[in-house]
Amino acid sequence: MNHTIIHDKTDVNTFYAKIYSLVGIGLGISAFVSALMLTLFQDVIISVLTGSIWIFYAAGAAELILVLVASGMALRNSSAALPIFLLYSGLNGFTLSIIMALYTQSTVLSAFVTATIMFFIMAFIGKVTKKDLSGIGKACMAALIGLIAAGLVNIFLQSSMMDFITSIIGVVVFSGLIAWDNQKIRYVYEQTNGNPGNGWAVSLALSLYLDFINLFLNLLRIFGRRD
Repeated sequence: MNHTIIHDKTDVNTFYAKIYSLVGIGLGISAFVSALMLTLFQDVIISVLTGSIWIFYAAGAAELILVLVASGMALRNSSAALPIFLLYSGLNGFTLSIIMALYTQSTVLSAFVTATIMFFIMAFIGKVTKKDLSGIGKACMAALIGLIAAGLVNIFLQSSMMDFITSIIGVVVFSGLIAWDNQKIRYVYEQTNGNPGNGWAVSLALSLYLDFINLFLNLLRIFGRRD
C-alpha cells in the first residue's frame, strides 16, 4: 500500500478536526444520557438491574445492529450514517449508565481519566509516527476476536481471574487500535487525494468512539474489581 502522497498538513489537520468533532459529539451525547440516567432516572436503572435485565441485553443487541448499519452506510457515503451514529451514541449512554451504576463514582472517574489520557497519547503516536501500523492493527483485530470469544465463554464460567486477564489484554488491544485508527485517518486522506467524503469521516469517528468506550470499560473492570 502506497502512502507516500504528500498533502498540505493544514488540510489533513482539518480532516482530523472534523473526525474528532464527531467523536466529541458522540461521546458528549453518551455522557449526557448516562448522567440523566444516573441522576434523574435512577429508578429505571434499579428496575433493569433487579428484574428487567433483558432490557439491557436488548439494548446491547440494538447497539450491535446500529453499529453495523452505520458502518455500512458510512462506507457507502450515505447521509443517514451520521444520525444513526448519533442514535447509537445515545443508546450507548443508556447501557453505559447501567454498567457504571455497579461501580463507585471514584472508580468510574479514575477509569475515565485514565482512558482519556491513554487515548490522547496513543492518538498522538498514531498521528505522527512514520512507521506503518497496519500490522499492529491487524494483530489487534485478531486479538479482539479472541477476546470476544473468551468473554462469551466467561459468561458461563463466571471466572473473575479470566475477566481480569481479558480486561488487561483489552486495554492493550484497544490502545493499539487507537493508534492504528488515527494513522488510518491520514492514509484515507491520501488515498482519496485529499477529498474524503463525509461517509469516511463518520466511519473513522465511529471507530475511534468505539476504541475509547471499550478502553474505558476494560479499565473500569480492572479498577473496579473490589467494587
